Amino acid sequence: MTVKQLSLPELVDACRDLGVPAVGLWREPVQAYGVEAAAKLVRDAGLTVTTLCRGGFLTAIDPAERAAALADNRRAVDEAAALGTDTLVLVSGGLPAGSKDLRGARERIADALAELGPYAEEHGVRLAIEPLHPMYASDRCVVSTLAQALDLAERFPARQVGVTVDTYHVWWDDTAPAQIARAGAQDRIHTFQLADWTTPLPEGVLNGRGQIGDGSVDMREWQGYVEAAGYTGAIEVELFNDVLWARDGREVLAETARRFVEHTA
Repeated sequence: MTVKQLSLPELVDACRDLGVPAVGLWREPVQAYGVEAAAKLVRDAGLTVTTLCRGGFLTAIDPAERAAALADNRRAVDEAAALGTDTLVLVSGGLPAGSKDLRGARERIADALAELGPYAEEHGVRLAIEPLHPMYASDRCVVSTLAQALDLAERFPARQVGVTVDTYHVWWDDTAPAQIARAGAQDRIHTFQLADWTTPLPEGVLNGRGQIGDGSVDMREWQGYVEAAGYTGAIEVELFNDVLWARDGREVLAETARRFVEHTA
């Protein structure tokens, strides 16, 4: 998504040319290109797929909507397995229309995980609950902190359910370092993502993730937390930013790679 202006073939070529060894993929462009074709494209280029994003949106009350969400998440698991990644990132979903019951929404996520966790494990895929900044709690994700994500994940085996640590969403939370240690002790850090926090946020706030080094987040500090917790996996950069998307994609990817080297250990 950092360079969503590139087609999948363009992305693969740019990664290969720049020496980027792995890529996190999103479902929509993969589906548009074809799951099996995308898997072959990435595999033939020698790239690894780190994660697939996103599953989730599991808070529906209506039985038909709930059934549809579960079916879509099973398809997402199938797609992740086909792409060769062991991690499906979950954005859990916001409050249903007319509801103000945060606790009830989180319990419905747990109910869904009880069904999806075993299915994912059968396919060699782990579910990674991503807490989103509280400003998204109403419409996108009622899971706002790593503590909330782990409270859900810990109901299930770590081989089924863990968490995503995204600097953009957790940098403000002074309890997050302890929660990262808690997650690491249980082998539940399934992916680690970087994005900076810059202000003012754009209208709608969704596409406000800053380029590494442009904002308030100390990337080395957060990298230190996850590595101290035992995480040895890939580090992803995930930027939703209209200004970056309006630029040449290869240029943005090259800049992002430089910033990654500059601002991580």
